[in-house]
Amino acid sequence: MTKKSKLMQFVLHGNLVVRILIGLIAGMTLAACSASAAASVGVLGTLFVTALKSVAPILVFALVTSAIASHKAGQRTNIGPILALYVTGTLAAALVAVVASFSFPATLTLVVPTATTATPEGIGAVLRTLALNVVDNPVRALADGNYIGILAWSAGLGLALRHASATTRTVIADLSSGIAHIVRLIIQCSPIGIFGLVAATLGTNGFGALAHYGRLLEVLIGSMLFVALVVNPLIVFCKTRRNPYPLVFTCLRESALTAFFTRSSAANIPVNLALCRKLDLHEDTYSVSIPLGATINMAGAAITITVLTLAAVNTLGIAVDWPTALLLSVVAALCACGASGVAGGSLLLIPLACGLFGISNDLAMQVVGVGFIISVLQDSFETALNSSTDVLFTAAACHAQDHDKVLAQA
Repeated sequence: MTKKSKLMQFVLHGNLVVRILIGLIAGMTLAACSASAAASVGVLGTLFVTALKSVAPILVFALVTSAIASHKAGQRTNIGPILALYVTGTLAAALVAVVASFSFPATLTLVVPTATTATPEGIGAVLRTLALNVVDNPVRALADGNYIGILAWSAGLGLALRHASATTRTVIADLSSGIAHIVRLIIQCSPIGIFGLVAATLGTNGFGALAHYGRLLEVLIGSMLFVALVVNPLIVFCKTRRNPYPLVFTCLRESALTAFFTRSSAANIPVNLALCRKLDLHEDTYSVSIPLGATINMAGAAITITVLTLAAVNTLGIAVDWPTALLLSVVAALCACGASGVAGGSLLLIPLACGLFGISNDLAMQVVGVGFIISVLQDSFETALNSSTDVLFTAAACHAQDHDKVLAQA
């Protein structure tokens, strides 16, 4: 085989993580050499993220419908244990953020112009929005990427199709496989997309604007890394009773890496589904748990909401005791479940948490403005934690179920 053909073979079928790292380095190099050229290739990243976001809703709809329609009576889906892990992980992340904020208090310079974006006025508004999303028009849910509505309609259709003929269920399964094949083709283009995303981000923004918020970023990113490398492995160990780090590092390498650059849990759904398939997990489980996790499993969002809220509290000199801080962690965890799976989705829920301390909406929206300034790093780390944890907890629940089966047969 010639060198040229070997190179082409690597480009088309080589290790995806290695190719992504090459795209990352190439993007950084281009940004360092020419900011204008780097900004111009941003369209490659935009095309990649748009393609993922476009195919993800119909993929989730087809996968969930097919999985439920072909589900065999008595077969466990493990959704209950995964939901418990999601809730535990999100609440634990909020508690870590509280402790980190008390240990390393950060302050803000609230000079950002007041934004005009509408924000929720209370937890009731968040819950009301979630309830309305469940009964949303299915066509609009697919068009808008409303994954709560997509899950509800696909689950209902899947239950109805369990009584359909075998031929109908085969057609649904074939449709799901066909869409999954398209997704795999898009994922193969991720090195090019990440090249465009990195080059455009560094070429346009750089990291100079982040220097003023160094302490805040240290608390945010430090909390997220602690959750990813200590808290989540501990949760997985308690669930599986085995060394969690091989699984943790696999999820960070193959899910967190792409999520870091796409900055969208929704866009990373196809990547996570492919990783679950690679890990040989139960399709009946991950076809539901992954899109569900992209909607409600938001440990990174809980950290962002908690840290930025307490930074605003410190800036304004408001005294906060531990019981109030613990209440904030619960509120942040609930708010995080309402964060949209798109870039910056958690920031608009900060005013809700700030309301606990009597902080006006105008000041709270200035905090949101600070969040958008640091989002180049904050949102990337947040999404990487959120999305990789979806696979991590799904795999942990599946492995625990398999272990229980082995024990039962012994």
